[in-house]
Amino acid sequence: MSDISIRKAGKTGRITFTRPKALNAMSYEMCIAIEDALDAWENDDDVKMIVIDAEGEKAFCAGGDIADLYNTGRAKDYAYGQKFWADEYRMNAKMFEFGKPVASFMQGFTMGGGVGVGCHGSHRVVGESSQIAMPECGIGLVPDVGGSYILAHAPGRMGEYLGLTAARLNAGDAITAGFADYYIPESKWPALIGNLEETGDWTLIDAAATEAPEGQVGPMLEEINSTFGGESLVDIVNALKAQDSAFAQDALKKLSRNSPLAMGCALEIIHRVRSTKDIRAALEQEYRFTYRAMEHGDFLEGIRAQIIDKDRNPQWQHSLETLPAVAVSQMLMPLGDAKLSFEKGE
Repeated sequence: MSDISIRKAGKTGRITFTRPKALNAMSYEMCIAIEDALDAWENDDDVKMIVIDAEGEKAFCAGGDIADLYNTGRAKDYAYGQKFWADEYRMNAKMFEFGKPVASFMQGFTMGGGVGVGCHGSHRVVGESSQIAMPECGIGLVPDVGGSYILAHAPGRMGEYLGLTAARLNAGDAITAGFADYYIPESKWPALIGNLEETGDWTLIDAAATEAPEGQVGPMLEEINSTFGGESLVDIVNALKAQDSAFAQDALKKLSRNSPLAMGCALEIIHRVRSTKDIRAALEQEYRFTYRAMEHGDFLEGIRAQIIDKDRNPQWQHSLETLPAVAVSQMLMPLGDAKLSFEKGE
């Protein structure tokens, strides 16, 4: 497949995103190809570890390729999106649970679907250009692909802040928030990857790591904790309005751009996932929302405003101040027989 290169190199299984002009956006076919590779390499004794990287300087993977999702949803074909998300989440779980070391090298943008590939491994490497974010609420989705699991286990209320505002993380922040493990200057990546292929020795990553530059979000943690600890979106909005600070004004501005329904559901999912160490529990909660996102959520309107018409003027169903709790509950109710399955082919 021209969009992704999957092969064995030396003692490693290698996955490389190869569509840099599209910021390595991940298609459904790429997702399935990654899952097939994980299945093949799990019990392959020749593969000591997996190494994932991407061509180009701008992005590791800037998200999912959502054109087909939008077109099918507009045609009221919701089954395509439901299958897309179910199959992607199954792959995300396999990446998280893979029994061998998985190293990812994430330059530039890593967002959305890219987080689901690059941020669930054991050795997650960032460099000076890295920017990681979960911007889904801006298009009417919730942070998904297991991203809610990482957000739920970030320090304090940083996960709520990142999920609701879509703030971008530099390398230092990504490590603090739990999206990455190691800072290594990007000029050293090619030689390091070559050594990993030759030796299969993942401890080389530890040896190459250096101290990351200071983040921008981490120093705001005290303000984040004091304002993003509410049970509901309205609680957080009220806490921010009560603060006369540059931080609060900036956070409110970021919230005002995003879907209130998506933010309210993202907040509830993060709260539910915080008590578990099981990635599958997070993915199951996310799927309850994405399963309903086209028919009952703001997803199609968000895509229209941000990507199709580009008028940046989405007409959300609710406002920041008037999101009813029942709307959140309805989006996150159990799916019964349609619940997410982690078995291939179901």
